[in-house]
Amino acid sequence: QVQLVESGGGLVQAGGSLRLSCAASIRTFSDHAMGWFRQAPGSEREFVATISWSGVYYSDSVKGRFTISRDNAKNTVYLQMNILKPEDTAIYFCAASNYGWENSRAADRYDYWGQGTQVTVSS
Repeated sequence: QVQLVESGGGLVQAGGSLRLSCAASIRTFSDHAMGWFRQAPGSEREFVATISWSGVYYSDSVKGRFTISRDNAKNTVYLQMNILKPEDTAIYFCAASNYGWENSRAADRYDYWGQGTQVTVSS
């Protein structure tokens, strides 16, 4: 059974940084595209970043501030978030796709999801 567990969320002031981690219990982690999504209160879940055999992709709202990376030896994907803004406040979710080339921004293209970790950025 696939499990994704996020960690690293918290409260930070605007301009600060956080690093999210997602530990995956997947047999062949390197074969799976991994993504980060976020959901703010009253809003739909939105794409943040993805990393796959296709490369790395970011939403326009985080490009240049966030960096997605992965350590296949540790079955972990990371999201380094710098220059955080109050509008980055959301629950951040890790997602995995069974398709190694997946680079979609659509949440329904991902097969497994974590429970999420709260990120709050104060002004």
